[in-house]
Amino acid sequence: MSRQLSEVRALRSVLEVTRKLSAPFDLDTMLTEVVNAAREVLDADRGTVFLYDENSHELVVRVATNLGSIRIPADKGIVGESAMSRKLINVPDCYADDRFNRAIDKETGYQSRCMLTIPLIGFEDTLIGVLQILNKNKGVFDDEDEFVATALAAQAAVVLHRAKLIESMIASERLDREITVARDVQMGTLPKEMPKIRGYGFAGAFSPTDQTGGDLYDFVRLPDERLFLLMGDATGHGIGPALSATQVRAMLRVALRLGADLDDVFVNINDQLVEDLPEDRFVTAFFGLLNANTHTVRFHSAGQGPIMHFHAADRTYDWHEPSTFPLGYMAQENLGPGAAIRLEPGDILGLISDGIYEYENEVGLQFGQKGVASVIDAMPGGKAEELVPAIMHAARMHGGSAPQADDITIVLVRRNF
Repeated sequence: MSRQLSEVRALRSVLEVTRKLSAPFDLDTMLTEVVNAAREVLDADRGTVFLYDENSHELVVRVATNLGSIRIPADKGIVGESAMSRKLINVPDCYADDRFNRAIDKETGYQSRCMLTIPLIGFEDTLIGVLQILNKNKGVFDDEDEFVATALAAQAAVVLHRAKLIESMIASERLDREITVARDVQMGTLPKEMPKIRGYGFAGAFSPTDQTGGDLYDFVRLPDERLFLLMGDATGHGIGPALSATQVRAMLRVALRLGADLDDVFVNINDQLVEDLPEDRFVTAFFGLLNANTHTVRFHSAGQGPIMHFHAADRTYDWHEPSTFPLGYMAQENLGPGAAIRLEPGDILGLISDGIYEYENEVGLQFGQKGVASVIDAMPGGKAEELVPAIMHAARMHGGSAPQADDITIVLVRRNF
């Protein structure tokens, strides 16, 4: 009868702890509450919660009494055995058990005598982690302690599972907000309106694969009827490439404001990116200078190609290959003269990213140069602002049900007369 009364009192303690744990704590606070509750109910000296990391298959200490950060394989040691077997393990004498890891005691100076290790199982038999309680203040953990610990662990697992889900949701929402901000910043750097130069028409469009993308384009008006043209593509998708793209644009505008010419701008931005970008990252880019007085475009194409030149007089095309390696790939020590074209009346300069050229349909056939040319051939007199959406639409129609696999950028310059 006394044992039953003792268990009833213990269960009341567990229920009181459960009531306390129902408060809307964050995960770390919840973990601390679980450890403190276990120590109090079981009259123990120390407690530790190991959370299960499904991605790495490790048990990770998020909170402990006087214990630092620890990660261990989920199938190693006493905590691993408890996690994998989903069973409570009572060790009355730690140093007499071969499974006990003495290294932690040696490192911390703590003396472990006895321990209870209890798996934390959440909804739908989900492994949340392991609760480990050390050193009962009087004697060793007995059957009654096991009963209480099991009841406590069952309640704790449910609230910890809930707290982990809430933490994941909050982290996801925070990431979504950060991505939204990054997208707003990136989209805000795109030209608000097309430049106006007598005799020319301009149009541009950008469509990222993800919420943010690595493509960019820009126009910078310069004195004497000159216009700087930029179009680029940072490797990858998402926030990282978007930051690289924004960095290129910012450096370009600073350099032009300081009076740098086309060659100096190109070399200095390239060399800065060599220092800033990881070795596996680079930016393909077109740096061009349109002179509307001479109707010429001189340019450097850093891994960006093909650059399209449509000749209106005979309706032929030149497809210019890159003139040098991508930005950020290696220091630029011997930049050549680049390339130059002359735009005659009706001619079109097309800066088109590989997101258009390599747009595949359901069977893997790419849109290609032929796809771009087919749109222009069908609209030989079309304005730049009409041709850009037409090319975008044609590429997507070509893709059919196949998803867009890469960021898309189109910039067209047409000499009207």
